[in-house]
Amino acid sequence: MKRRRIQVGMMQFWRQGALSLAVVVALAASAVAGPIVDRVVANVNGHVLLQSDWEQEVAFEALSNGRDPDSFTLAEREAALNRLIDQELLREQVRPSQPAPADLVAARVGEVRKLNPQWATEEAWRATLQRYGLTQSAIEKRLGDEIRLMKLVEDRLRPSIQIDEHAIETYYQDELLPAMKKAGSRATPLTDVFGRIKDLLAEKKMNELLSGWLASLRSGSQIKSPEAGAGEQNR
Repeated sequence: MKRRRIQVGMMQFWRQGALSLAVVVALAASAVAGPIVDRVVANVNGHVLLQSDWEQEVAFEALSNGRDPDSFTLAEREAALNRLIDQELLREQVRPSQPAPADLVAARVGEVRKLNPQWATEEAWRATLQRYGLTQSAIEKRLGDEIRLMKLVEDRLRPSIQIDEHAIETYYQDELLPAMKKAGSRATPLTDVFGRIKDLLAEKKMNELLSGWLASLRSGSQIKSPEAGAGEQNR
């Protein structure tokens, strides 16, 4: 259960763009509704990211947040492209690999659908996907890739995470107690929140390690865009 909480927190962290990542996968161009003239928007170590990949990312983020894709600002769209780039850097670390288990993918699709009670019926869900320019297979592929990458991150980073009692007590005294006092709430004993604080600190540490890993991957990669000058190859 603790590991699941941290995974959920990390996925939220990625999607919100706190890092230049968050867990978003370039989806198949065939899943985009309507005619799109593809062009290369980035080249990551020889792997091209297309305009259709970018549009798919924005569409999925819009679906996940209950927004209209057209409402995304230029800065939000650029952040989505950066997450695609970081995602591709992580994908390079797991090739080749087995697809995510079908039952886990189905469970994740179910979690997405629970974001909106109106998506409970198959008819409403299909209509929603069509409205966002997505398909069921594209959603399943995107979430399957997310599961694989989350496992990669967990396997690589978790063994180095150690949260001791002193760190938990410090957070309780310096962060949680003042927050409860400010809210006018009765102070909850440390013993009642010990496990939740430990999970929170582990999630925070995981995100810090992920940020450093991505920075290292970027520094050692060739990332180009059509607009980049001839000498501007590394980002």
